[in-house]
Amino acid sequence: MELEVKIRGLMMDPVTNMPVVVLKEAQGAGILPIWVGVYEANAIALEIEKVQTPRPMTHDLLKNVLIGLNVHVKRVVVSDLRDDTFYALIWMERDGQTMSMDSRPSDALALALRLDCPIFVEDEVLKNSTKAGVVSEKSSNEELKKWLENLSDEDLGRYKM
Repeated sequence: MELEVKIRGLMMDPVTNMPVVVLKEAQGAGILPIWVGVYEANAIALEIEKVQTPRPMTHDLLKNVLIGLNVHVKRVVVSDLRDDTFYALIWMERDGQTMSMDSRPSDALALALRLDCPIFVEDEVLKNSTKAGVVSEKSSNEELKKWLENLSDEDLGRYKM
């Protein structure tokens, strides 16, 4: 079952010093942190902050290509977690035909923000992420969970949603 989520914020992991996109269930309390690369975080942050760049960035180009081809992105789904790696699908429709495309979650999220389409997470991914080793060796799952649950808007900095 897919659960709708919203991007709660973008922040730096204080342990690994890597960017983290924090997804939160729209109708629940579930939280899913996804560690992303610096460039991917920048692509997400640019859209969160509505920064206009002088030339189209990669995700802007992809948005323009999809619109130009009359492809409607219906939703993005963080669909799997295998070997501490998250997977996503971008669900699209063109001329009544639905198709999905494999994607890194960071790219799917950056595109979803630009196209204003809903974001979902498979409930099994949300459940398994708390059991899996998706956190730094220096931090236990329970410590991370408590830290994420107690985040304030100030902790999320200027990238809060």
